[in-house]
Order: sequence, then structure tokens, then C-alpha cells
Amino acid sequence: MESNKRQKDVEEKNHSQHIAIEETNDVFIKHSKRGGWATMPFILGSISTLTLAAGGWTGNLIVYLITKYNIKSIDATQVFNVVFGCMYLFPIAGAILSDSFFGLFAVIAGFSLVSLLGVTLMTLTSILLSLRPPTCTNMLLPCESPSTLQYGVLYAILGLACMGIGGTRFTVATMGADQFEDSNSVGTYFNWYFFVYYVAGFISTTVIIYVQDNVSWTVGFGICVVCNTFGVILFLSGKNFYRKIKLKGSPFTSIARVIVAAVRKRNVHSTNMQYNYDANDKSTIVPSDRFRYLNHGALKIESDGSKERSWSLSTVQEVEDLKTLIKIVPLWSSSVLLSATIGMFNNFTILQALSMDRHLGGSQFKIPASSFLSLDVLATSITIFLLNRVIFPTWQKITSRPLTPLQRIGMGHVLNVVGLVVSALVEIQRLHSASDHNLIGLSMATTTIVPFSALWLLLPLTIVGISQAFIFPGQILLYYQEFPASLRSTSSAMISLLVAVGFYLSTAITSLMRNKTTWLKDNLNDGRLDIAYWVLAATGVVNFGYFFVCAKMFEHKHVKQDKNMDNISSS
Repeated sequence: MESNKRQKDVEEKNHSQHIAIEETNDVFIKHSKRGGWATMPFILGSISTLTLAAGGWTGNLIVYLITKYNIKSIDATQVFNVVFGCMYLFPIAGAILSDSFFGLFAVIAGFSLVSLLGVTLMTLTSILLSLRPPTCTNMLLPCESPSTLQYGVLYAILGLACMGIGGTRFTVATMGADQFEDSNSVGTYFNWYFFVYYVAGFISTTVIIYVQDNVSWTVGFGICVVCNTFGVILFLSGKNFYRKIKLKGSPFTSIARVIVAAVRKRNVHSTNMQYNYDANDKSTIVPSDRFRYLNHGALKIESDGSKERSWSLSTVQEVEDLKTLIKIVPLWSSSVLLSATIGMFNNFTILQALSMDRHLGGSQFKIPASSFLSLDVLATSITIFLLNRVIFPTWQKITSRPLTPLQRIGMGHVLNVVGLVVSALVEIQRLHSASDHNLIGLSMATTTIVPFSALWLLLPLTIVGISQAFIFPGQILLYYQEFPASLRSTSSAMISLLVAVGFYLSTAITSLMRNKTTWLKDNLNDGRLDIAYWVLAATGVVNFGYFFVCAKMFEHKHVKQDKNMDNISSS
């Protein structure tokens, strides 16, 4: 009798504890000794090795296409833009798949394997001569272009590789943050995440690219395969340590639901109608008058029956969330052209480096052309550290108020224009050197190397790197502050989409310049890349004016800034 009573008491206690856990947080699927810092060796280890693999093949892609596939220099930058656009567009699909269907663990595991397949196949292109056109030996004659089959195989491989990167880059960051329940730990985690990410990116764009240029492409790509393999193994090894998260549905679904519901009820009048409120959130008393048409999506009518949320009925909170998203779109759009100019700057810088003297001093050491972009990453990292630790605190002491996200983004716009102007000046000097050495008008298929030091490129690279330290962290903080809680995860997707659209736009602008002007030539010595830079700088000035107008008209949400998120955005 006593044992039965004791057993009953234990069961009731366990049941009450289970209920308490569910009431505390209904998002996490609780497991003892899961989550927390014990998962970080697996999370940070996998993101570092996956980033090494990704940076190893993407960072030198333009040079690989030019030297091994005989693709003309401008065409190579166009392919590069499309690949990078895909890499930054696909995280949105990855977020939808993980939030709505499969969960983060399954999506990351699946796409890391896709990435491994793509990188492995790319390594084969450096081994099997049948997958590439013959090596171009006579620079005075046009080189043989890849066949249709070779192009098809190349694009399929690039598609697999960039899908793998796009499906893991941001989802790993989200999964790592989900392992913690307190904001302090999340802030510390993101500090470590960005530190590891930048360090791995710097190593891949220096060490691995050096191996590709000076040892062999096969060895360089082989290192990427090994790194990707270790990344997959490390991530899967932590399966029993990860805290699992309940599928919460994609925020994009609720956005689509509001639009569909509003269209279906477009002819319904709102007089004396009831609105559908979220049972868990009564913060919105009545729908706002802004974008009133969308309020129809939350109107209750008899045909809705008892459904509180369907494709014919949304909640007021979902309607207001969509309005917030629409409100921020103009500011978001002002950074699309900015992202495009950064993408074109990176591509043109590699082409300039290929046409300049890349020896370090009087030594025989030759800096790989693609490795110059590592200074961009290094400048961004150092500037973020100085801004967070020195400049921003000093500014706040002097002015008694912090630098706002919009002010940071605006400063980034200005510095980006300065960087483009300096690039134009460097290119003018390079062309003068080419003219002095009679290297213009030689009818060469590729650019002849000009005896002008490529170290001059470090100046515009540093300026543009500093500008990015203002732009992207400022955008992360702005979106986090202004987005409603239900769409917080969408903020990273907005930045990813921004970069993707920017790269696709840079492809269009490059094609326009190439078809309508004589500025962009495969032989840079016969073109006027400096004019292209001046046009981009002028466009940046106009775009800054558009940003300024959008910033002035933007209505901020009155929220208290989270100090931990300020640290995250500055990481």
C-alpha cells in the first residue's frame, strides 16, 4: 500500500515538473544535459571547417574560370556574381525548410552533404582533363571555350556547392543560438561565432588560395574536401548533445496568409466587424490605420467559422507584422545598390590584381590575386572591434547618446563612395603605367601585367572594408530593433536577400556597361575601368541621397535597445 502511494506521489511530482517545464518554455523539447556550451565544440568546429571549405573554392573562383576554363575575365565575374547571388538567396529556402518541415539539424546535415558533393566534384574538374577545355598556350590567339557539356557539368557542380553553402551558413548560426535560453549566453555565442567565421574566412582566402595558385588546384580543392568532411563529421557527432526545437512554422507563411486573406475579403466592409486577435498576444488593441487594406485579412465573417488562423483569416498581430515589414522595405531597398557596388568592386579588384605586379617588395613571393580580398575581411574585423571597444563608447561619452543604426549605415554609404573614388584613382595610375610601357593596344586576348605594384589596391580595399563594418552590423541591429518578435528570424534572411539581389543587380550593371560602353574589356589595358569606377561612385552618391530621404521618413518603433544584441551586431 505504501509502495503504491509512494509511486503515485513520484508520478504526480514528475507530471507537475513536466507541466512546469512546458509552461516555462513551450519551444524547446527538453532533454537532460542537452544544449548549452557543451554543444559549442560541434557548432563552432563545424562552421569553421565549412567556412574554410567554402572560402577555399569561392574565393578563387574567378581565377579558376579564367585560367582553367578559358572564360573571359568579365564573363568570369558574371558567373561569380550569379554563384554568390545563389549562395545568399538560398538561405531563405533553408530557413523555410527548417522552420516548417524538417528542423535545423536535418537541414544542416543534408546541405552540408550537398556541399561536400559539390566540392568533391569540383576537385574532379581539376583532375580530369575531359571536364575542361585545353589549356590556352598562345595568348595572342583566342582560347578554346568550354563545350556545352563542360559548361553544363560546371554549372551543375557550382549549383550543388553554392546550395550547400547557402543551406548551412545562416542555419548553423541560428541552431547555435537555440542552444541557449538566456540572452547573455546568446550574445557571447554570437561573438565567438563571428570571430570563428571571420578567422576561417581569412585563412581560406590566404592559405588555401596560395596553395591553389602556387602548388596545384587539385591540392587546394582537396583541402576544401577534407575541411568539408570534417565539418560534416563534427556536426553529426554532436547529435546527442543538441537541444531540439519544435517546428514553429515559417514567418513567410504568415505573411502570405495575410495577403491571401486580405485579397479574399477585399470587398468586405469593416463597419461593426470583429477582428481576430491572437489569444497569446493582446498587445495590439485595434489594427493601425497604416496600410488599412491589409486589415481585411483579420476581419471575422460568418464563413470563417471557428477557424482562428487559416488562409482566409489572419490575426491582427500577423497583419501588423506584415505592415512593419512593408514599412522597412524602402530602407532595405536603399542598400541593394550599395551591395551591388561592393560586389562589382570585389570583382574588378581581382581583375586589377591579375594585371599588376603582385610580388611582395623585391622578393620572389607573389601574392595570389584573390587573396587581396582577405584584406577587406581583415579591415572589417579590426574596425568592428575598434568600433565596439573604443569609438562607440567614446562617442557616447562625448555626446551622451549612442550612434544609431541609421547613422552607422549612412557612414558606411559615405565610406563606400570614398573607396570607389580611390579605386578609380589607382586605376588611372595603372593605365598611365601601362601607357608608359607601351602595353596599350596590343590586341592581346588577356591583360598584360603592368609593372605597377598591386599593393596600391590595399588602400581602397581598406576603406571599403571599414565601410562594411558600419553597414552590415548597423543593418542587423536596425532590423532586430524594428522587426516584431515573430519575424526576428527574418532579419538575417532580409540581409541575405539584400546581398543576393545586390549580386544579381551587379551582373545586370556589368552587362549594361559592357554592351553599351568600351569601359570593360577582357584586356583591362584597352578599357577604361576607371570610368566605370567613377560611374559607380556617382551612383553611390545618388543612392546615399535616396537612403537619406528614406531614413528621414522612417518611423521608428519605440522599443528599448537590447545591449546584448548591440554586442551581437558589433561582433
